[in-house]
Amino acid sequence: MALETTADQPAPLRQVSQLIDGYIGRLGAVWVEAEIAQLTRRQGVCFLTLRDLVAKISIDATCHVSVLDSSPGAITEGARVIVHAKPSFYAPRGALALELREIRPQGEGELLAQLERRKQLLAAEGLFDPRHKKRLPVLPRGIGLITGKNSAAERDVLQNARVRWPDVRFVVRHALMQGNGSALDVMRGLAELSSDESVEVIVIARGGGSIEDLLPFSDEALIRAVHACPTPVVSAIGHEPDSPILDLVADLRASTPTDAARRIVPDVTEELAGLASMRERARFAIGALVGREVHGLAAIRSRPVLATPTTLVDVQQGLIHDARDRARRSLGHRLDRAGDEIGHQLARVRALSPLATLERGYAVAQLPDGTVVTSIDHANADAELNIRVVDGTIAARVLTTDPTPHGKEGDHGSGT
Repeated sequence: MALETTADQPAPLRQVSQLIDGYIGRLGAVWVEAEIAQLTRRQGVCFLTLRDLVAKISIDATCHVSVLDSSPGAITEGARVIVHAKPSFYAPRGALALELREIRPQGEGELLAQLERRKQLLAAEGLFDPRHKKRLPVLPRGIGLITGKNSAAERDVLQNARVRWPDVRFVVRHALMQGNGSALDVMRGLAELSSDESVEVIVIARGGGSIEDLLPFSDEALIRAVHACPTPVVSAIGHEPDSPILDLVADLRASTPTDAARRIVPDVTEELAGLASMRERARFAIGALVGREVHGLAAIRSRPVLATPTTLVDVQQGLIHDARDRARRSLGHRLDRAGDEIGHQLARVRALSPLATLERGYAVAQLPDGTVVTSIDHANADAELNIRVVDGTIAARVLTTDPTPHGKEGDHGSGT
């Protein structure tokens, strides 16, 4: 009901504020389309400024961070959204605000949200796993190129690649790079190039464009075909800010078609310079190695053992000569001692020999059978005896025998 006031009976400001709060409080939640002009996160609460899409009207809004995080797409400043909100009035300041209960991105934001969901599902399957990435050849024999016919992307890739490596070979397949049927056309070219054994890497190139223009390169069927392709695939879609899902599944992402040309073939000038540098380093390394070896050989040759190699032999030869001389002296001494000992033994033998006794005037009487006569009992009368003296034998006959009494030394009896 209307508030009746006059100049004489004005209504207090607090009463007006209370009535406005009551009116607004009776409003239910509404769906509102707007653009986010400002967004601030602060201690679990988000403060937003919503702006009308046409008129220059804006209103503050708040929500819990969970409302913003649960949105199906990324919510940023400048995004077009539809919010489910409950109007509220803050009486102490007389400020109107919206309490947001749900936020949905619209237009490009909704499209980005769909792509994000698709990206998450494919990532969960492992299609973007770095372990599945294939290494690009250093210098491919053939390069497959899928791009639009007579497009700037085609010229960029071909010209820049040939500038870097003039002998590079391309196998080009033209395809629709925008609109309905584009993904299918690219998949057809991918299948043809992957079956060509001379093609060792495939480049999918297109110039920049809007999100809608690049949608075919986020097509799920194309993403799965690239993942299953046995040949390494390079994605060169758009410019640096553009990021279709193809960039994630490709074995290599190039920011632009020109960047793709730079990364798939080496620069012949750089390679020649690198070879020259490597050759120079190798020459220097070999020279240094030879120098070290020559110095080492000179040091070894200067050692006494190599300066006079016979030194060791001479030393050993001297030792052998000394040992030989000692052996000769030792053997000579032993032979001398043995000779002296033999002389002594010979003298003893000669002293004990019967011949020496005979030389002193003694004789040995023997019977004809050789028996030595040691007693008169052995020689009977008329017995024949052989008497051996120092220079021969005398034949004799026994005439008589005369026994010698015991104890009378030097008293000899004989009878022949």
